[in-house]
Amino acid sequence: MPGGLVALLDDVSIIARAAAASIDDVGVAASKAGTKAAGVVVDDAAVTPGYVTGLSPARELPIIWKITKGSLRNKLLILLPGALILSLILPTAIVFILMAGGCYLSFEGAEKIIEKVGGAKHGETLDDTIEDPVAFEKGRVNGAVRTDLILSAEIMAITLASVSAESFFVRAAVLAIVGVGITFLVYGAVGMIVKMDDVGLHLAKKPSATLQATGRFLLRAMPWLLNALSTIGTVAMLWVGGGIILHGLAQVGFSAPEHFMEGIRHSVEGATHALGGIFGWLTYAVSSAVFGLVIGVLLALIVHWGQTLLGKGGSVH
Repeated sequence: MPGGLVALLDDVSIIARAAAASIDDVGVAASKAGTKAAGVVVDDAAVTPGYVTGLSPARELPIIWKITKGSLRNKLLILLPGALILSLILPTAIVFILMAGGCYLSFEGAEKIIEKVGGAKHGETLDDTIEDPVAFEKGRVNGAVRTDLILSAEIMAITLASVSAESFFVRAAVLAIVGVGITFLVYGAVGMIVKMDDVGLHLAKKPSATLQATGRFLLRAMPWLLNALSTIGTVAMLWVGGGIILHGLAQVGFSAPEHFMEGIRHSVEGATHALGGIFGWLTYAVSSAVFGLVIGVLLALIVHWGQTLLGKGGSVH
């Protein structure tokens, strides 16, 4: 009996040590994966404020919370199980899914630029008379969640690639940790950004001259910041979308476009010496955005041609 008890306790201690080691592995892997996904996090944070810009201040945080919940559903209910299943049974499909997402982002970014240079508007905007505010808000939330799905897919794909050598349990745990952590990081930051003008208004009413000056600065700066974030968000769509497509093409055997971009990057790095890392990265980012813009414009032309051909009602004229 004592021998059996000792053996049981020994087995328990082994299991406990293994569990502790697994938790440690998850923490290390999540940290590494989160770092690699940081670039897409910046893009996600830049894109989202545009969905609440110009709406009633009272609706800003509720809308962001709706988008946050949609993002969590995207990551935990769709992307996490989908990524794990595909990594087990059909890992090559992930590349094509990401490329389709890259095309969507490129299309959305191109549409925004076409609108800014005087093209037809893409859907209802704040410049139009909004007859149904509830439907308009719902449309904005749905648009944000769709865009989040693509950006989240890229985050989860980067995370999965970072832990591909780990056990199934570790991969699942890391995907969940990174997905939830990044969601609250991104949308928490977005919430603070869009409410900064309210903070400025509050400070401007304080008796302290320093606080009043700070409040006035925030009030003056926020419109510029939100406009800048809107522009950054558009560029981010093209940058991420173009980068996804370039990398995906290389993975399926058509590596010439990516090699061409890499060649330009290496040339810039060699010419700028100590600042080569910064300028090389910037060159590749701009090249990816230009590539995404070209793909997006082509897709926009095809979509608009199809809409013209079929008509809004779906019938051929």
